Amino acid sequence: MWTDSGHGVLVGRNMDWREEMDTNLWVLPRGVERIGHDRDASPMRWTARHGSVVATVWDNATSDGINEQGLAAHLLWLAEADFGERDTTKASVAVSLWAQVFLDLCSTIAECVELVQREPFQVLPLIEPRSGRPATVHLALEDATGDSLIIEHIDGVARLHHDRTYTVMTNSPPYEQQLELKKNFAGFGGATPLPGTTEAADRFVRASYYLDRLPPAETAPRAYAALLSVMRNAAQPFGEPDPERPNISATIWRTLSDLTRRRYLYESSFSPNIIWVDLADLDFTAHYELELADSELIGDVSRAFTPAEPPPFVLS
Repeated sequence: MWTDSGHGVLVGRNMDWREEMDTNLWVLPRGVERIGHDRDASPMRWTARHGSVVATVWDNATSDGINEQGLAAHLLWLAEADFGERDTTKASVAVSLWAQVFLDLCSTIAECVELVQREPFQVLPLIEPRSGRPATVHLALEDATGDSLIIEHIDGVARLHHDRTYTVMTNSPPYEQQLELKKNFAGFGGATPLPGTTEAADRFVRASYYLDRLPPAETAPRAYAALLSVMRNAAQPFGEPDPERPNISATIWRTLSDLTRRRYLYESSFSPNIIWVDLADLDFTAHYELELADSELIGDVSRAFTPAEPPPFVLS
């Protein structure tokens, strides 16, 4: 998250995975009634207050997105994530809808924190369909004021990291360990030179270092380009993925959320084109889909969405 761009609050995200995820963009309307799990006895139920634009994985889960109030959400892999044994005193939410809960119900990070404290729900893991492994993830949230929240589940306990200075998140290790490791490096109080490997902890340090040194941009497009330059520095090139660590794989796409202008940008690693959506130009009273398999997409695609049935989110 970059709050000193001179052009509002900008947030960038890289998606690293061992294969393409058939990602599409969806417009999800306000007023939709959702159920958090379809096989649990006590699922959370809610009605979406806000419309959102989301990037899905295999159309089965929301992995990234922004709502019409300027709240952004991003799920990333965390090998150490442990959601714990089922606590039947809490309502359940499948991990496929974890990010969507906040996009549907919250305008700000303060509201996200209030929701978790007032109505603590339990995230239930799902099996990642291609590998057959549990989807172990953590969640980053940001709002248009520049506030930030990172939620991780370690040893069955939800840990909330809430601070405006928490502007970078990668994968392993858990967040408090990332913050401690960063102190060893030049620029953050230590003497170790800036690391250059593709390990998540090294990418965390590099992204933090270059983000801290970005000068304010002259225009919004130049601010986008500046943040994208940091994201690409922390991205992973094409190569043979590690089957045991799927997050140590090539970057297959990236997004940039302009939380001030309510604009959502998407770039595929398999295309030279960047596309974007202005939320002010969208209809949040119905479902719409933009299939990203169309290699001719370029520029403003706000009016390229087509009416669709709701995405087939996997709930168990």
